[in-house]
Amino acid sequence: MTFTPEAGTGTSPAGLLPTLFTGTPGVSFGKRELVFRPVNADGRSDAEMHPLYTVAETGEDGPAAAIMRYLPGAKAPAHRHPGYEMIYVLSGELETDDGTYPAGSLLVMPPDSVHAPRSPKGCVGLVVWERPVQVL
Repeated sequence: MTFTPEAGTGTSPAGLLPTLFTGTPGVSFGKRELVFRPVNADGRSDAEMHPLYTVAETGEDGPAAAIMRYLPGAKAPAHRHPGYEMIYVLSGELETDDGTYPAGSLLVMPPDSVHAPRSPKGCVGLVVWERPVQVL
């Protein structure tokens, strides 16, 4: 499923979406549409991603960032982060084995941390990976 909000609404089935401005400042910087694509290669279900930058741009072991949308009931299997991972919950609620994190929560997980995020109600978050995820 690909969902594109109506211009100016900033809403989606899982909540508030940011307005994205990107490009080369002074050359091609401007507002861009968020386009979400399903993520299921690593065992996730009901998760969608709009990449901001990827290892294709930063190198095989480089950082990546995305706007992630977890539809209601979304989950990911346990996985390890060899580098830092940061998640800023923009809307909805994200759950891990350590608790429930509402909109406005910032999760900072150190290298070698393991978690299995899920979202029974759905959520949208900004996720930054210092290094690629390792599926367990």
